[in-house]
Amino acid sequence: MTKNRFLLVVFLFHSVGLLAQWNPEQIEIIRDKWGVPHIYAPTDAQVSYGLAWAHAEDDFKTIQFTLLAAKKLLGQYMGREGAPIDYVVGLLRCEEIVANHIDDVSPAFMKVAQGYLAGINAYALAHPKEILLKKFFPLTIEDMFQAYVLQLAIIDGADGMIPKLFKGDIDKAALKGIGSNAMAFNRQKTKSDQVFLAINSHQPLEGPAAWYEAHLVSDEGWNMMGGLFPGGPIIFHGTNEYLGWAHTVNSPDKLDVFELEMSPDDENKYRIDDDWYELEHRVEKLKIKLFSKVNITVKKDAYYSKYGPVVKNEKGVFAFNMAIFHEIRAVEQWYNMNKATNLTEFKAALEMTGIPGFNIVYADREDNIFYVGNGKIPMRDASFDWKGTLPGNTHKTLPTTYHPFSDLPQLTNPTSGYLFNTNNAAFNATASRDNLQIDNFDPTMGFEAHENNRSTRFMELMRQYDKISWEDFLKIKYDVTLPDSLMFNINVNNVFKMEPLLAGRAADVVRILQSWNRSSELNDMGMVHFNEFYRHLMNKSGTIDVGNVQPNQMIESLLYTHDYLIEHFGKVEVTVGEYQFLVRGKKALPIMGLGDVLAAMYSGPYKEGRVKGIAGESYIMLVKYPSEGLPIIETVNNYGASNHSDSPHYDDQMELFVNQQRKSMTLDINLVRKEAVRIYHPQ
Repeated sequence: MTKNRFLLVVFLFHSVGLLAQWNPEQIEIIRDKWGVPHIYAPTDAQVSYGLAWAHAEDDFKTIQFTLLAAKKLLGQYMGREGAPIDYVVGLLRCEEIVANHIDDVSPAFMKVAQGYLAGINAYALAHPKEILLKKFFPLTIEDMFQAYVLQLAIIDGADGMIPKLFKGDIDKAALKGIGSNAMAFNRQKTKSDQVFLAINSHQPLEGPAAWYEAHLVSDEGWNMMGGLFPGGPIIFHGTNEYLGWAHTVNSPDKLDVFELEMSPDDENKYRIDDDWYELEHRVEKLKIKLFSKVNITVKKDAYYSKYGPVVKNEKGVFAFNMAIFHEIRAVEQWYNMNKATNLTEFKAALEMTGIPGFNIVYADREDNIFYVGNGKIPMRDASFDWKGTLPGNTHKTLPTTYHPFSDLPQLTNPTSGYLFNTNNAAFNATASRDNLQIDNFDPTMGFEAHENNRSTRFMELMRQYDKISWEDFLKIKYDVTLPDSLMFNINVNNVFKMEPLLAGRAADVVRILQSWNRSSELNDMGMVHFNEFYRHLMNKSGTIDVGNVQPNQMIESLLYTHDYLIEHFGKVEVTVGEYQFLVRGKKALPIMGLGDVLAAMYSGPYKEGRVKGIAGESYIMLVKYPSEGLPIIETVNNYGASNHSDSPHYDDQMELFVNQQRKSMTLDINLVRKEAVRIYHPQ
């Protein structure tokens, strides 16, 4: 018997056992008219099995992409483009991290993770033609946790830090997320007897970091709806019958970089205090596809120290450390948050501090709202400058313990009646009278103190309201206007003051910008000019004073904007509706929005000078919590529930999305069944 045939027999034998253990006949996949899966089963683990099957039906390719990376197989699938990710998995030692900490995972959550694993393996067995790479399946539970480690390391900044270290650029301040919004208003602030919550993450519109919507229901008390990423066995943010929460990316100091003191006599020996240690060395063998059925193996050195993974560059030898190297229970913590029924249980779930980052804005039907600048942050010696590169020659900088949840900046039920976060400072989460003071927190945690255009605009809008109606809430959430004074990475406020004639043939561009009301609705023109002007200016940011750009430094970008519009549109007066589109397959719909407005849309090249949305507004969930009964839920995803172009749900939510509308959803599983388009079992 050949090796491949033997593996197939083992896979088949294993899967027959899985089917008996998980009993798919007890698992219901209930598809609504939008194709969204509502999964019901007696146990949480069976629900996770059903989620894996349903998500694989809609987007098995992207799920595999996530798991291929964890198994260091992206180079074999993608070629040279995938090989660096395979190397990062080896450099981070994801396999060892999981092996060292797998026993920390609780039996209750392990059962849920195994349910997902069984479901994805069963789907692969039933659909062998959809498998991207031979010998990829069956997966193990270790493979799944390695995927979680990799994804969380990337979210925490490893994907940005590692290339910078290899290039000799170790500026930690450059690691920033793209953005998200979260808002919660309790009954003190709303005009109705309801609590409002906006779950509004800004993510890529497609790919491994794009949201998938699902509803998970079991007889063990799981009834949760919201968004998850490919490969996720639970909801990452959303709502259950009692409470909900939104995440936004935050930037406390979660990643430390150390410069090692190397021996002058041995390039692989480094000193900590009075002792010398040998760098652990291994050779990562990266298999890279050149073309069909032809692979090459590239060998690359990987080093490790007591401080963590090591990178050698022309400036020295550097190591870095992240919480994810010591903690793999983040997804378990999300599961516990899914199952919480009140604020006390929710905070108890957060005390695990397994999730390495993310702001959390929470609301519940009992009229509680809550914010925390969440993070798993080391306890640090304040005598060192943790914002920069640290000395890697003393045990004083080696992290051994982490701040407890109680140390994190958090607010519960402020007198203002509202909480928000737009990736801005943890110390501006509500009205000024209720805000936390940064001086009351350990400065080595490195919590951000900055504001951005979205937080500034939100505060401008909130000054208009004593109390808000649902209509007011929608106006705030969907606002597409920048504040009067812009807060981008490059200070371009001078363009609104300069003499237009200084720009020569681009004088009309300056006049349009100066008459612009900062809005990015479909009939606005200033957004188009600003987008091209700022994009061009960013490309030369290394040669200008980004903090105070002078008119003469802006002229080149203004001229570029003028010529770009004339070339592609034949005119300067171009509106957003002519310029920016939401695109899926052959469907292209005009869409409003701009980077860093509340209803943000970040764009990239499309065709004929037009641009298309690539990130920003994506999965949106808006919730009203009455004092009794189920929450009232409205959601929309940027495209639809399926990633298959032949599915009616490939693009059926696009019109809702561009028109700032939503679909009604419910946690009432009986009503879901009654209105279902299709009910079936995994096979």
